[in-house]
Amino acid sequence: MNAVPSLPVEPRPRIEGDRELEILNATLEVLSDVGYDRLTMDAVAARAKASKATLYRRWNTKVALVIDAIVAHKGQSHIPDTGSLRGDLLASSCGAGGFTDPKPIGLMGSIMTAINRDADFAEAWRREFIEPKVAESRLMYERAQARGEIRPDLDIDLIASAFAGIILHRIFVLGEPASAESITTVIDQIVMPACRSSRLD
Repeated sequence: MNAVPSLPVEPRPRIEGDRELEILNATLEVLSDVGYDRLTMDAVAARAKASKATLYRRWNTKVALVIDAIVAHKGQSHIPDTGSLRGDLLASSCGAGGFTDPKPIGLMGSIMTAINRDADFAEAWRREFIEPKVAESRLMYERAQARGEIRPDLDIDLIASAFAGIILHRIFVLGEPASAESITTVIDQIVMPACRSSRLD
């Protein structure tokens, strides 16, 4: 018996012109105002002056709508290549999309609870944002290893997570906005020494 071929997945219909971007902008506005948990399709429709039917024809879930809104505004990824790990870390952390940029930091604050409560959203968030960020960070450390700038046995994932964790802890737990000065201190006093020191036996 021949297998029945699977039907192709129909793409979601797009909304013409600038209307889709207006809806995505409205989604981010509502997200910023009330957070992910309290964001509803009704609220976005009202803010965008659109019908719920219009939203559901394009996005069948809140997760899909919010992820599309964030993707539309995250901008083009750029991995700095300054010739040194220290320079790369400073450029990526202090530029657009970095720890000193209020837009992505504010967005992260709006969705933080959802990452723990909504498995579908957490999966999409990690796929669309965390995994690309991890890959970009890993590339900077691997280039530094290739230059002989940092030790070859460095656990890149561990040190990259530690760097981000320190900065985000200061922002969200201690309530201290990140600055170029504070990030430089973390890089110079923690990250670079850890990358260069020999492993203890």
